Amino acid sequence: MTPADQLRELLRDGGRVNMPGVFDALSARCAEDAGFPVLFVTGFGVSAARLAAPDIGYVTQTEMAGSAREVCRATQALVLVDADTGYGDALSAVRTAREYHAAGAAGLFLEDQVWPKRCGHMEGKRVIPAAEWLAKLRAVADLRDEGVDLFLTARTDALAAAGLDEALARAKAAAALGVDAVFVEAPRSRDDLLRIADATPGMIRVANMVEGGRTPLLTQEDLADAGFTLVVTPLTGLFAATSAMRAAYAALRRDGLPPPPVIGFEEFNALVGLEAHRARGARYAADDEG
Repeated sequence: MTPADQLRELLRDGGRVNMPGVFDALSARCAEDAGFPVLFVTGFGVSAARLAAPDIGYVTQTEMAGSAREVCRATQALVLVDADTGYGDALSAVRTAREYHAAGAAGLFLEDQVWPKRCGHMEGKRVIPAAEWLAKLRAVADLRDEGVDLFLTARTDALAAAGLDEALARAKAAAALGVDAVFVEAPRSRDDLLRIADATPGMIRVANMVEGGRTPLLTQEDLADAGFTLVVTPLTGLFAATSAMRAAYAALRRDGLPPPPVIGFEEFNALVGLEAHRARGARYAADDEG
């Protein structure tokens, strides 16, 4: 099976998948070690980690494809990648999909915001006409006929920009195209979640759990009861890493010595596979007698 088919199989018949957000190879390795079989490369996280910039359109297709490649090489997990708006028109979305597929991704999220986009839980979002977004989705879906099989999630930000009714209409139109999952971003209540589920029968639905975001934080069980079986928690790792680094650097500046490490030297080297790298290097070491 393709990686996309493997994910479809995990979600078949009500299967649940909880994807943590990752933003580089190390965060992906940590998430995989925690037992997650599916990871999500978050544009918010890549923008923060690479540029120390907010998620308002700074990150490029090339940077996202590079991050996807690094994550896919570092783990055996299935990897979905934030494709933002596809970085242009339908042809640009096709190129983005090809780049992600070549990087090893199992799928992508493709949204309907006006570029430059912004984080789905920020103010001031605007969306393109529905027909333009649907054309991008159709173009990416058609790549399956060429062997570029990606798990395609149709994300609409129309709820904030134009209201829930418009968001539901877009989600239903995307479902009719044959996308794998629909994602109405930033529902504001459980009632919103239930309306989304009612409007998209038979579809896999995405819920986005963002600390401090617009959607109430619910357990995976509660979300499944509401009809959402593909759950992304995109910022937990980023926020935890940032908090830990700030505390460690503050202690170093204050005390002049590193604080007691949460992870030790040997444990960290095990995480990044030092012994396997050494063993490979030994196989190709130059013969002293040569």
